[in-house]
Amino acid sequence: MGCGNFFYILTVTFSVALITYNVIISANAPLKQGFPGPRHSSSSSSSSSPRIFSVDPIIKMPVDRSKSSSSTNKRLFHTAVTASDSVYNTWQCRVMYYWFKKFKDEPGSEMGGFTRILHSGKPDKFIHEIPTFVAQPLPSGMDQGYIVLNRPWAFVQWLQKADIKEDYILMAEPDHVIVKPIPNLSKDGLGAAFPFFYIEPKKYKSTLRKFFPEDKGPITNIDPIGNSPVIVGKESLKKIAPTWMNVSLAMKKDPEADKAFGWVLEMYAYAVASALHGVGNILYKDFMIQPPWDTEIGKKFIIHYTYGCDYDLKGKLTYGKIGEWRFDKRSFDNVYPPKNLPLPPPGVPESVVTLVKMVNEASSNIPNWGP
Repeated sequence: MGCGNFFYILTVTFSVALITYNVIISANAPLKQGFPGPRHSSSSSSSSSPRIFSVDPIIKMPVDRSKSSSSTNKRLFHTAVTASDSVYNTWQCRVMYYWFKKFKDEPGSEMGGFTRILHSGKPDKFIHEIPTFVAQPLPSGMDQGYIVLNRPWAFVQWLQKADIKEDYILMAEPDHVIVKPIPNLSKDGLGAAFPFFYIEPKKYKSTLRKFFPEDKGPITNIDPIGNSPVIVGKESLKKIAPTWMNVSLAMKKDPEADKAFGWVLEMYAYAVASALHGVGNILYKDFMIQPPWDTEIGKKFIIHYTYGCDYDLKGKLTYGKIGEWRFDKRSFDNVYPPKNLPLPPPGVPESVVTLVKMVNEASSNIPNWGP
């Protein structure tokens, strides 16, 4: 009888310990290299099941945006930019933060605080110029030469350790230039994200099913987005980020996924992670433009200068061939752009002209421009 009681008590004790461990693990979602398994929605909906969208909502403007413009109804978001301590990332971050400050307090803005998440593992000399959180890089070799994998890991650390006052997060990148005050474009538990033409979940359905099982719903639940630009609820992102990290690592280790997704692998991983947690996104085409393909600013909020801009002296685009006039961020991977870059020749689109003028203004006004 005593022996039976002993084994009964031992069994109950072990079961309680195991349940407690699983609760703690699920709540904190630590970094691990296994496939993530959360099944519950992280949206603000009171429903316990993930929100499913058979058709992604694509709109020009949230209908209640006019309400959020008043000071009493503002839904502030915190802008976060991940970066290394390279010259290349640093000058871009300085330009980005210059324009963030310009528009932060303008009418229509719901821009709150700003953080550069520096994943070099140590402070640099610009921490007093730009609000900075120092994150640790991935252990040596874990990124397999794909440095972008440090981005989700940096967000995991920041979200776990930083005191973030705002309820929403805008994930942005160093090569983003803000061109007007940004309101909170998210609503009703949905994130707001820019749709990328080259993120094609349907095309890679069989590959993505390794990471987004059938029981999670149709492949169309995966939005054609990356992690940036995205405005999303802070609590949702706290749940998405560890899964984003896990899926990124799993995809990088999978030869089929690594080959299929290439340099946008981490973008696919974020889209999958968001879908796994039931967080849908408003696909907001006016979020940003990407010169030289997008030629007008219009109602857009961000210029993303990821592509090189090459033109002849008549203002004709010579993409794929170095132009007589050019602006390409990759020309300045180890050096700062000089002050007063030459403006484009007549005929070059507004988007490119505006970009160069804004870089010039920033470099002329930022103290101690240079490394």
